[in-house]
Amino acid sequence: MILLPVCSILSSLFVFVTGRKLPEPEVKIEVLHKPLMCYRKSKYGDMLLVHYKGFLESNGTMFHSSREHGDKNPVWFTLGLREVLKGWDKGLQNMCTGERRKVTIPPSLAYGKEGKGKIPPSSTVIFDIELMDLKNGPRSHEFFQEMDLNDDWKLSKEEVKEYLKKEFEKHGYPPNDTHHEAMVEDIFKNEDEDKDGFISTREFVFQHDEL
Repeated sequence: MILLPVCSILSSLFVFVTGRKLPEPEVKIEVLHKPLMCYRKSKYGDMLLVHYKGFLESNGTMFHSSREHGDKNPVWFTLGLREVLKGWDKGLQNMCTGERRKVTIPPSLAYGKEGKGKIPPSSTVIFDIELMDLKNGPRSHEFFQEMDLNDDWKLSKEEVKEYLKKEFEKHGYPPNDTHHEAMVEDIFKNEDEDKDGFISTREFVFQHDEL
């Protein structure tokens, strides 16, 4: 007989009794600097440009700095699409351009039990992050509205096909209906989560953030 660890049994029991997963550990956020003017705040689907430093909580060792390592340029990523650590996706919401935050991330939302490179297994990490720029991303509500030609808050295959045609023409490619239709079918196969023939705003903006 295989004996399960007590924590595993308790976790399974909690899910069975409540019907919910155990809550994830929290990301601790400390605002180090906030600009006087804030015209908009970051949200899922936005593209963020950041400079950052990463430290081990255990001993304060810096394991990376975007200003000192690599090409020394700030980094672009899309918030909420798991392009970065899950702790970043959670810790950089509602952030203003010019704002600087200290974000403390537990192992389960950072590099996990395995660790990575200079980061030991099961490490809590701290990031000093400054938001340099903020733009509408490919999965923002604004981008969705641009594609939603009849303003019904869902995308049909025709609307997506029309958008693809415009994008191809914008970049100098001749229209190709067969190619566009194949692309639309592939897009709907991956994005139309409930298979109702439309891509809703929720599916478009939030489907891939795995909250």
